[in-house]
Amino acid sequence: MEYIDGYLLAVSQDKKDEYIEFASKLVPAFKKYGATQVMECWGDDVPDGKLTSFPMAVKAEEGEAVVFSWIVWPDKDTRMAAWPKIEADESLAGLFEDMPFDGKRLIFGGFSVVIKE
Repeated sequence: MEYIDGYLLAVSQDKKDEYIEFASKLVPAFKKYGATQVMECWGDDVPDGKLTSFPMAVKAEEGEAVVFSWIVWPDKDTRMAAWPKIEADESLAGLFEDMPFDGKRLIFGGFSVVIKE
């Protein structure tokens, strides 16, 4: 069954194009090492909550958008084998040194698919 890497982060609205360029550079590496799909979604209807919410989860500040992203892998084994290769891929050298977002507020995790319709 497919396996999903999920991400949630906050990006300054004025860095939208920079973020899209950054994320676009990662897609070929993900696909090269087995990902079947990569989705990057820029929040445009993401309400604040009282107890929990997407903005609260990433401590979004004034002028920031919430980005919700995921990578689909054929299975967890493919994902686990891919990450060391992605991290060592020379085509991505230096990419993570000047990210267009605060990496300390990035939330990520791996998920087993339990329903797919």
